[in-house]
Amino acid sequence: MNASLPIAQPVVDIRKLWTVFEGGGRRAVVHKDLDLRVLPGELLSLVGGSGTGKTVLLRQVLGLERPDRGDIEVLGEPVDRMGGPGAASRIGMLFQHGALFSAFSVLENIAFPLRELRTLSPVLVRDAAMVKLRMVGLQPQDADKMPSDLSGGMIKRAALARALAMDPPLLLLDEPTAGLDPDSSDAFVALLRSLHRDLGLTVIMVTHDLDTLFELSTRVAVLAEQRVVVSGSPQEVPSFDHPFVRDFFLGERGRRAMGVLRDAPEPLQE
Repeated sequence: MNASLPIAQPVVDIRKLWTVFEGGGRRAVVHKDLDLRVLPGELLSLVGGSGTGKTVLLRQVLGLERPDRGDIEVLGEPVDRMGGPGAASRIGMLFQHGALFSAFSVLENIAFPLRELRTLSPVLVRDAAMVKLRMVGLQPQDADKMPSDLSGGMIKRAALARALAMDPPLLLLDEPTAGLDPDSSDAFVALLRSLHRDLGLTVIMVTHDLDTLFELSTRVAVLAEQRVVVSGSPQEVPSFDHPFVRDFFLGERGRRAMGVLRDAPEPLQE
């Protein structure tokens, strides 16, 4: 009889999470008893309708927002203990529109997390930032450009370099290809795929772009009804019997992204 294989410790472990927004005399429950685990090396895509709290969940994993109830652990540690500049060494975040500092050059933006440590010499900070600049496909002559001088694709690359400046094992992506033209989107997806593979990253990605989802995801989690209603491979999830899943995956855009479903698989059970 073979011994059981060890179960990998999750990089992200979310248990019984509640998110409640209150204002104007109204109370909205966004997440209710939401559970989600992300294992080492996964590239998990989060999808869901408007108002299901996809980006909110990313911000909670990053520690920028706190849930009303429940637990979030990142790399075995409660996320609320991961504050300070050192948190960037464990979690990198690519915001939807890049969120570059407009008064900083490209290189200064990339170097920002390293400078915040206050333990590295200016020469070492600059050299490390240049390495990350080249890693994302930017050129040395781009280092001194200002964000206002960059194309949409270059902004995404500079923001990605900043997110990876301290070599975090976990990368969060919020709509990484939003606003890019098809050629720039394809190039950025190829970059993300190679970095995920070569750096051994664990990635959580919020996206509504089906082409990006099918190109990159190792697993998909669907947020609906205030929780994760199904998770599985990109090939499995479209067969789950749920209104959002049918609309999102099995409409014209979804079928085109999947290469047109010929033989519909048996529906998954929750």
